[in-house]
Formats: sequence, C-alpha cells, structure tokens
Amino acid sequence: MSDWIISLEGTEAGALLATLLALSAAFLHAVFGALQKGRFDPWLSRGAIDAWLFVISAPIALLMVPWPRGWEWLIMLGVMIIHFAYKIGMALAYSRGAFTVVYPVVRGSGPLFTVIGAWIIFGETFTLIQWVGVLVLVAGIFGLAVYNLIHVEIDRETLVPALWLAVGTGALVALYTTYDAYGIRTTPDPFTFLAWFFFLTAMDMPVIAALRWHNLRHRPDPRPLLWMGFVGALVAWGSFGSVMLATRLDKVGEAAVLRETSTVFAALIGWLVLKESVGPRRLALMSTIALGAVIMELGS
Repeated sequence: MSDWIISLEGTEAGALLATLLALSAAFLHAVFGALQKGRFDPWLSRGAIDAWLFVISAPIALLMVPWPRGWEWLIMLGVMIIHFAYKIGMALAYSRGAFTVVYPVVRGSGPLFTVIGAWIIFGETFTLIQWVGVLVLVAGIFGLAVYNLIHVEIDRETLVPALWLAVGTGALVALYTTYDAYGIRTTPDPFTFLAWFFFLTAMDMPVIAALRWHNLRHRPDPRPLLWMGFVGALVAWGSFGSVMLATRLDKVGEAAVLRETSTVFAALIGWLVLKESVGPRRLALMSTIALGAVIMELGS
C-alpha cells in the first residue's frame, strides 16, 4: 500500500486521488465535528474519541508499521504539541458557540492561512482563477461571521469569544495542515506517520476528560459516550488520514481548501441532526465558502 501511494506522487492519477481523498475528508470531518459538539460536553466527547484512537492505533503503530527514526521523532513531538493546542481551541470554541456558528469559521479560515504557509514553505503558487476562489471563500467566512454577530440568538453572551476562538483555531488548522504535510512527506513510509500520529496525539484529551468527569456534578451515561467515541475514532482515521495522504500526493493548499467544502456538510448536519436553525442566508454563506474551494480546484 505504501509503495503504491509513493508511486502516485507527482502523477495525474495521484492528483485525482488527492482530490477524492480531500473531498472524503470534507464529509468525514463535518461528521467528526458534529460528534464532538453533539449531545455530550465537547471535552468529554473529544476525550472518548481520543481514548478509542489510542486503543485502535496502538497495535498498528507498535506492530504493523516501521517505527519513526532519528529526526522523525522530533517531527512527531511537534505534531503532539500543535494538535494539543488545536484540540483545546476547538473544545473552548464549541463550549461557547453553536456548531453551525463555530465550525464554518474554523474550517473556512484555516485554508486561507494554509495557502500562505504552503507558498512560504513548499513554494506552491496559484493561478489567477485559484486566487479568485480563495477570495470567494474568505468573503463567505467574513460574511458568515458578520451575519452571526447580528442575527444568531443561541449562546449570544458568548458569541464574540466563540468567533475569536474559531478564527484562532482556524490558524491552528493551517499550522497543523502545513506541518503534517511536511511530516508525512519527510517520513519514508506515509503509514508510519499516520499510525504514530494517531497513537501519540491521542494521549492528552482522555486525561483532561477524566479530570472533567471527576469534577462534574451530573455525569452522563458513559455507555453512549463510549459508543460515540468509538465511531468518532473511526471517522477521525478516515478524515485526518485522507487529507494527510492528499497533501503527500498533491499540493497542500489545494487539499486544504477542498476539504473546506465540509462547511456545506456541516450546515446539513447541524440542521438535520443537531436541530440547529440554519436558515437560507447562513446556508448561502456556508455554500459560498464551499464555492470558493470549488473555484480554486477548477482553476488548477
């Protein structure tokens, strides 16, 4: 499998597979975000997901793929630090704002920063049409943020902090996307990076969730929480794994932007599953973010 992935790098088939992987990651990440924000406290949700990620990933990392060597261990240390900061930012934002308020701003602002990072680090450049797509995406982000500030009534007293946390977490999305792309490209076997990524980055949130559980007055039934965590872990492998493989096969910036079509899936999940009011205007703004991603891909 690793040899096949490596053989596709820099080819048209590899670019096509990267596109399909990024779009798959978009849908799966919207599902992942909804699971974390859903019926449970977001800190407990993320802790349950990461606990299962640790259990599932341990035998793969320890027994089934080559271990990291030398410089790769330092890369993994950086991965752990960046993703810990991202998870804290995500949980703080979800604790203060509705899913359909926080998620589109986080995922929409991320690719803007990623495009800049990919240009600086990997020397990636965009065509004029692609830059039009980026501008459309950014317009959708800021339009959505302004609309939420004016009209959204849910969690009104914490809305502004939620939006600021969402933008800051979007910057962390860009940081981890760019850094993970560097890591998976540097590691000879991409599945070594993926397995050890999930294994090592899953150690932190279960500890925080356990402490939070201990201090809760009214604790939820652990059985559905653990079931949700198991499903979330499988979704995480599909989502994060897909987009990281996409960044190895093709441009980092394009994969990051395509993944943000997840805002449309997020709107549908927020409306149909979480029963959050979306409305035609917010749906149009979320679709504008996704449209920017599509324009960027068509202009490549």
